Formats: sequence, structure tokens, C-alpha cells
Amino acid sequence: MPGETIGWGLIGTGTVAQQWMIDAIRAESGSDVSAVFDINRERAEQVAKQWPGPRVEGSVESLLANEAVDAVYICTTNETHAPLTLQAAAAGKHVLCEKPMAMNLDDARAMIAACEKAGVVLGINHHLRHAATHRAMRRAIAEGRIGTPVAGRVFHAVFLPGFLQTWRTKDAKAGGGAILDITVHNADTIRYLFGEEPREVVAMTQTAGMGEGGIEDGVMSVVSFDSGLIVQMHEGFTVEFAGTGLEVHGTQGSLFAKDVMTQQAVGSVILRNAKGEAEIVVEPENLYARGVRYFAGAIRGKGKPQASGEDGFYSLALALAVREAAQTGKRVKIERP
Repeated sequence: MPGETIGWGLIGTGTVAQQWMIDAIRAESGSDVSAVFDINRERAEQVAKQWPGPRVEGSVESLLANEAVDAVYICTTNETHAPLTLQAAAAGKHVLCEKPMAMNLDDARAMIAACEKAGVVLGINHHLRHAATHRAMRRAIAEGRIGTPVAGRVFHAVFLPGFLQTWRTKDAKAGGGAILDITVHNADTIRYLFGEEPREVVAMTQTAGMGEGGIEDGVMSVVSFDSGLIVQMHEGFTVEFAGTGLEVHGTQGSLFAKDVMTQQAVGSVILRNAKGEAEIVVEPENLYARGVRYFAGAIRGKGKPQASGEDGFYSLALALAVREAAQTGKRVKIERP
């Protein structure tokens, strides 16, 4: 659809949609929000009032039947991602879905197959791979600036603010817990950085006062790759003052990224080697706007989403393997398609 405006329908108008996605869509030339639906109609109406233009729909079915909607952004609780994607694909709508793409791998496979059959684009909103800092680290690794990577560390334990301490900490059926909320982010990040697939994982979880009903609010894992690379990951809801970051250690140097596991276009990257330390200069860019730009390009036949359905599958597979490893106390192989 070169030259035509892409009409977006939002299914779910919560925090991410309001703080990031609506502005990101409207910032993309030739894209606009045509319709919104939320099970909380008052919230959808507030969105339509704050960003005038979209029609407030009374159901998912009416939104998908709206001819002005070419693509949908799904920002709902985790257990609804798969059925909503299947509905959208059946209606011929392109789909940008929040992570995790599904609750299990069979549903993830079904989502990929349905979108392929319908001839629509499927993207997963893994925003962190759009960070300028992460892209700089990926380039440095690919260019051999640290030699052969041998180890990595992701520290992404934060404090979940009160207004988000709802289903994420209380409802396992909705996909609550640190693993499906944060580990899945880090899974995509390490795949993106190293350009290879993880092989197996060991893990332990904790409940440190925020998770209810057995829901984990902290997790540590160690992931191994076929190349021999190992990466340690830490995610949590109860760590308020740690900060976030990435470290990658190679045979000829190390990369240190600070304050980069965030939705904000912030953070820094340092390269340390035999010559000393040097900051890698990056050009910050809105992570969500970049994701929308690539997704819109894919709809127009120009390239692919930066995080495809297959990328979503791999990140989910690693997150689910972390959960299984923590539950069983065993090494767990990470499933591949």
C-alpha cells in the first residue's frame, strides 16, 4: 500500500499504548490511529479525547470490521495475545503484538502460521532491540571489536511501580510474573546482540514480597549457547536502586552498557580493551517510533519488522525454559522451531 495512510486499531489502551505507542504511530508519516477498543470503555474514550480522531469501538469484532483499520496493535494481558492475533489475521489485519507473543509455544506457532496464511505482517513489540545503545553493541560485537564473546551479563531487576502491581503480580493465568514480563525482554536482547540461538538454561526464582499466589517477582538464570558463550540474567520487580545494564566480555575486550534496559532513549556504552576505555558514541532515538517505522515499512513491502513472529517465538521459548528450569532444578534445552 505505497503512498496510502496506514490506519491503526488499538486493542488495549493501557500504559504502554498511552505513554509510547500512540505518539509513535502518529509520528510515522502515513500512519494514524483510526480506532480503539478497551474492555474499560471509559479508558478508551479518554484516549480518543486526548488524541482526537480515533473511533471508539464497542468490541474487538467491530474494530476488526472497521475498513479504516489496516493494522492492529495488541496491548492486552498476556493470555489474550494469541486469540486476538488469530482474530486479526482472519480479518486480514496486520498485527503488531506486545510481548510475550503467547503463553505457550503451540499458540506462538499458530499465530505465525495464521498470519502467513492470511498474508499479513506479524511483528512483536520487542522495543529494546531498537535502543541505539543495543544496536551499537551489536555492531561492535559483529565487527570483532571485543574478539570472540565468551560471557555476558544482563541486569534488569527493577521496582514495579504501584499502578502496575495488578495482574503482573497477582494473576498467573493472565501471564503475571517477572519471567513473562521481563525475562522475555532479555531473551530477545541477547539473541539480538550475539546473533545466535541459546541452547540451554539453568535458573532459580524467588518471591520477595510483591508476587502473590506463588508468582515469581525475581529470577536469575544462566544461558549457554552452541558457541560456548554463557550469559547470566537477573530480572525482578522488587529491586529499586540497582539500575540496569549489559556487559559483554570477549577475548580482546569488554563492553559495559549502563541504564539501557529501559523504554527511554538513554544510556551509555563503554568499550574497554588493552588500550584503555572509550565511550562508543550513539545517537538516541525513540525506541517505539523506530519499531513502528520498520513495521510500517514491512506493511508497504519494504523489509521486515525488526522483531518478527519468529523472534517472538525464540524469546518466548527461552523464557519458558527459564521457568521450567526453575521449577525442576534441572538444565533445560531451549526449544527451536
